[in-house]
Amino acid sequence: MQDLNLSMANDFYEFTMSQAYFNEGKTEEIAVFDAFFRKNPFDSGYAIMAGVDKIIETINNFHFTDQDIDFLRQTKAFSEDFLTYLKNFKFHGSIYAIPDGTVIFANEPIITVKAPIIEAQLIETILLSYLNSHICWATSSKRITEAAKGIGVMEFGLRRAMGPIAGLDASKCAIMAGCIGTSNVLNAKEYNSLPLGTMAHSFITSFDSEYDAFLAYAKTYPNNCTLLVDTYDVIKSGIPNAIKVAKDFLLPNGYTLKGIRIDSGDLAKLAKEARKMLDEAGLTDTKICVSNGLKEDTIRALKEQNAPIDSIGLGDNIVLPDQARVGVVYKNVAIKKEQEYISKIKVSNEEAKAITPGYKKVYRFYDKKNGLALGDVIALHNQKIPEDEFTLIDPINNHNQTRIKNYRIRELQIPIFIKGHQVYQDPTLLQKQKLCTQDLQTIPDEVKRYLNPQLYFVDMTKELITLKRELIKQAKEQGMKLNRIK
Repeated sequence: MQDLNLSMANDFYEFTMSQAYFNEGKTEEIAVFDAFFRKNPFDSGYAIMAGVDKIIETINNFHFTDQDIDFLRQTKAFSEDFLTYLKNFKFHGSIYAIPDGTVIFANEPIITVKAPIIEAQLIETILLSYLNSHICWATSSKRITEAAKGIGVMEFGLRRAMGPIAGLDASKCAIMAGCIGTSNVLNAKEYNSLPLGTMAHSFITSFDSEYDAFLAYAKTYPNNCTLLVDTYDVIKSGIPNAIKVAKDFLLPNGYTLKGIRIDSGDLAKLAKEARKMLDEAGLTDTKICVSNGLKEDTIRALKEQNAPIDSIGLGDNIVLPDQARVGVVYKNVAIKKEQEYISKIKVSNEEAKAITPGYKKVYRFYDKKNGLALGDVIALHNQKIPEDEFTLIDPINNHNQTRIKNYRIRELQIPIFIKGHQVYQDPTLLQKQKLCTQDLQTIPDEVKRYLNPQLYFVDMTKELITLKRELIKQAKEQGMKLNRIK
């Protein structure tokens, strides 16, 4: 698709803050920002990283046109010198990110931006927009494909999406998370996905009879004939007419009925009765697809009832899932003064909600024996992590500690941009799908549990814990001092 310049898809205060930075001579001051979320979405034990590809596209196309500058000038909020700065804007910073498809957790930096502070500020809004939407879609889709494990899930969400672009992005995230194909033809074109689909009820009602509709479709697509059987009555009409078309036309001409789709009613009961009728008619290879607003819990219920389902068509709960909020935020954690990074903190009345300060890195520890993840550790950027023995420390309850040995370490964030230049080659969608599948396999089953998942360790080094405590103490003392002055 044609690359979009979304520099003006921005909150107004990004510009007003930038004008103030400009007035204070901060155009070259380097700031470090972390993007993270405080709670795993959907009450899940994990989330799936997504949106890095869109951030790359955004950074590579981020500029202000003459029309943009004219509009900003009309607001009378900005100086001509600052508008000239924007007209010549180019991102010169560095971005480190956890790759798309990776399993991620609350309270760890998923993206770190190190850039001149105005540049870091101006990319905030669009960066958060992509992270919040894409992580939501990818996580919802992964939970659904995990619930359906053994049953292929087809993504059918475009018509339910908040616009075609959102539908395309949600479809992309669904394929990355394990969906076998999509109804979205643009997705199939852009990402080499498998386009899938059958027919709508309107096709059937446009004919004089259900049989006539089925026959017309069978003649058009004899090699790939899947019929929608619930327009009138699945058992009394849909299945009998599908069988009749198979025997009247498909089988005599060397074809077979590939499948049927049920889009309403008691899906488990109807699938069982349909399977029996198809088998009795000798159509044992005909597959059964179900749709109709399925969720994780309904998919699990269908499997528990041993419903003979071969595939699922699902849209609503991918593009518009319940509890569709990830809550990614973007916080300044350090400012570079000369050659030193000065850690910054935003405090809260609850210590657990205070952001983790400092220029940091994130590591994942894996058990060498079974390959499973043991926990993630956030460290200051210049800390060295020992390779032989380490203590995981709960950042909330420091007495809760776990000593680990015989592990391997993986640094989660990788460089995407260095000093304004893209250094990362974004993988294909199917490569990301493979990564997502493999990465989730390293997460313990207890963490992936649908209900009441076990909390995964996201800990901090002793040095980072100490730094955070000291900065919280200093901030509170400063607040008390200001209160006394008042």
